[in-house]
Amino acid sequence: MGSDPQYAKYPNLLLAQHIFTLQQPSLSAHHATAHKILTTSIKEHSQAPLYRYIAHKSDGILAGKIEWDEAFYNELLKKNEEELAGYNTELKEAEENAGESEVVAAMGKKAELWARLLEKEKALAAYEELLTKTASTGAKIDIVLAMIRIQMFFDDKHGVAKDIERAQLLVESGGDWDRRNRLKSYTGLHLVSVRNFTDAAPLLLESLSTFTSSELCTYTSLVLYAVLAGTISLDRVDFKKKVVDSAEVLAVLGSKHSASGDNVEMSDYGNTEGYECLETLVNSFYTCDYKSYFHSLAQVEESFLNRDRVLAQHKPWFVREMRRHAYTQLLESYRVVSLENMASQFGVSVDWLDRDLSKFIPSKQLNCTIDRVNGVIETNRPDDKNRQYNDVIKQGDQLLTKLQKFGQAVRLRGSERA
Repeated sequence: MGSDPQYAKYPNLLLAQHIFTLQQPSLSAHHATAHKILTTSIKEHSQAPLYRYIAHKSDGILAGKIEWDEAFYNELLKKNEEELAGYNTELKEAEENAGESEVVAAMGKKAELWARLLEKEKALAAYEELLTKTASTGAKIDIVLAMIRIQMFFDDKHGVAKDIERAQLLVESGGDWDRRNRLKSYTGLHLVSVRNFTDAAPLLLESLSTFTSSELCTYTSLVLYAVLAGTISLDRVDFKKKVVDSAEVLAVLGSKHSASGDNVEMSDYGNTEGYECLETLVNSFYTCDYKSYFHSLAQVEESFLNRDRVLAQHKPWFVREMRRHAYTQLLESYRVVSLENMASQFGVSVDWLDRDLSKFIPSKQLNCTIDRVNGVIETNRPDDKNRQYNDVIKQGDQLLTKLQKFGQAVRLRGSERA
């Protein structure tokens, strides 16, 4: 299994979610709770850098929503300086009187201090320095994962991508089973954040049965990300196997929770409030109950896409793609279908469906045409055999052209030798 993970306690990524909540006027019902959690954390952990980052009058990202108190800020700074001085003294004594392991331990405490305070640049620099002094591959992976979480907190996608690549190299050079699985969760969550649901889905779904990355997100949140990524990207066979019938997914989703929870080794699922609509979304899509699908999609948008800081930035695109996904699945079963029939199946008006389909047809995202005169939709799916034949002809022409040029070049060289 390998050694226990280190440096996993900080930063607390739930605080980033509460910051996001306070930034959204539409989530005003949750503002009081988010405000209380943030201010309590700042007081308990003396987080002066975090307090300045969110509350400062001139450049705080929550300026006006969290009161700025200069005296309180200076008091927090003083506590931070005293704590840092203690760690610097411990590090100096370790360098003078102790061995390498004691030095690394003292450096680790200093790095975790900056991570707890959410002083981004100093935390990253301290972890980089710690990385150069650390011998164990497992500990190096833990350090890089801590750096990834810091950059996730501040939504630094470029930094996250760079350090995921570094962690992957370390895992391949000798990472244990647990750290390999934790990295899958980190990578999958990052891919969701950059809208790469296709690559995120298999990683997240594989992570469900071996989840140990509680420092990254809750298990129920991981299920949410895995299900949404799988629904939008998997083909029908894999969707059935990996999402609809997945024991780990069924253990969390709504009515299935009590029936299948004993099959999964998870003692605490976390908060599953609202997950019934996610269950309906999955099942209605697979059973082609499109009216329920559209209704549950609206509920998922309200319950999750609006509220989750990772998903919210992709909400318009995601909802649009989920509609297109359903249209594609229905149209695959028909050569011609009436607009009225299709509108009835989705529970919308004919005019609304006409306008929505028209968003996808010009860009070839749906292979169909609308005949409003006759009130029908005609599919024009590309013929695979004809496509393959045309590809062969095209590639064959290119090959013949290259061979002719090659033959001419050979003849020229032969005449020169003669």
